Amino acid sequence: MFAIVAGLVFSAAFILAAFVIVMMLAAYRDKMIAALLFEPIPQTAPVYTLRVRRPRMVPALRPIARPSGALAA
Repeated sequence: MFAIVAGLVFSAAFILAAFVIVMMLAAYRDKMIAALLFEPIPQTAPVYTLRVRRPRMVPALRPIARPSGALAA
């Protein structure tokens, strides 16, 4: 007797779950199809402009020591 009741409860739960799944698929069918067919709007990539600054060489404030010796030409 317990096995029959357990089988009926299990079957009823399975049928209820299958019914809910089918009803959700039917209710949201249009939204699922629209989501699968959706093509996002292409966005143009942002353009970055880089301004390269190269400061000019500043002459040295102190005199440059010139090597003196046998190797100096």
